[in-house]
Amino acid sequence: MRSPLLVLKEQINHFYLIRRLSLYELKSANNTNYLGMAWEVINPLIQIGIYWFVFGYGIRERPEIEVAPDIFVPFLPWMLSGFILWFFFYQSTIKGSKSVYTRLRMLSKMNFPMSVIPNFVIFSQLYIHIIMVVITIIILNIMGFYLNVYYLQIFYFLFATVAFSYALSLITSTLSTIIRDVHMFLNASLRMLLYLSPILWSVDTSNLDGWIKIIMKINPLYYLIEGYRSGFLGLNWYLIENWQYTLYFWGITLVLFIIGSNLHVKFRRHFIDFL
Repeated sequence: MRSPLLVLKEQINHFYLIRRLSLYELKSANNTNYLGMAWEVINPLIQIGIYWFVFGYGIRERPEIEVAPDIFVPFLPWMLSGFILWFFFYQSTIKGSKSVYTRLRMLSKMNFPMSVIPNFVIFSQLYIHIIMVVITIIILNIMGFYLNVYYLQIFYFLFATVAFSYALSLITSTLSTIIRDVHMFLNASLRMLLYLSPILWSVDTSNLDGWIKIIMKINPLYYLIEGYRSGFLGLNWYLIENWQYTLYFWGITLVLFIIGSNLHVKFRRHFIDFL
C-alpha cells in the first residue's frame, strides 16, 4: 500500500500546483482560437443538439423516457443530464491517458511529482463541466424541472467521477507512455462505450435479455450517469437507495487506484527513457 499512499500524499501536497497548471492547460489549449475557451462549451452543445435530434426525434417512437413506473420524462432533459457527465469523463480519460508522454520534454526540466499530471488535466476539464452543469440547470428549470434537495447528491457524483477518472488515468497514462497504441485502443473503446452506456437510450426499458442488462449495469458509468439523472430530475437519493451499487463502484475505483498507483510509481523513473 506504499504506492497508493505516496500518490495520494502527492495530490494533497501539490493541490495548489494542480489548480494552477489546470488553468494554464485550459488557456494554452485554446489560445489560437478566436473564440478561445468558448469552444470548450460550444463543442459539447453542438453534440448534444445532434444527438437530441437524431435519437430524440429521428429513431424514437415517442420523445419520452420512462424513468419510473408510469413516470415519463422528455428525452432532452433525460439525455442532457447524463451526456454532460459522459462528456466530462470522456475528455478527462482521453486527455489523461496521453498526459504523461506528451509532456516528457517538460518533465525533464520541471521538478514536481509526475502523478499530478493526469490530475491537472482532469481538473482542466472540470471547469468546463461546471459551466455545463450551470447551463443544464438553467435548461431544466425552464422545462419545469426545478431545483430540489436531490441536487445535493450531484456534488457527490461529481467527486466520484473525478476519483474514477483519475484512477483510470493513472493506469492508461502509464501504459500509453510505454505502448502508445494503448491510447488509440482507449479512444476506440470509449467511442463504443458511448452507445453501450445509458446515455442515449434507457437500459431498463429496453428489450434486452435480463443477463445482458446486468452486464451493462456492471459498467461504473451506469452508476454515475443514473446518479446524475436522479439529482437533476429530482427522482430519488440514488447513492442511498442503491447502496450495494455504491459499494461496488468504490470497490472498483479503489482497485483501479491501487493498480494505477503501483504501475505509475514503478515505471515513472523510466518515463524519460521513452522520450
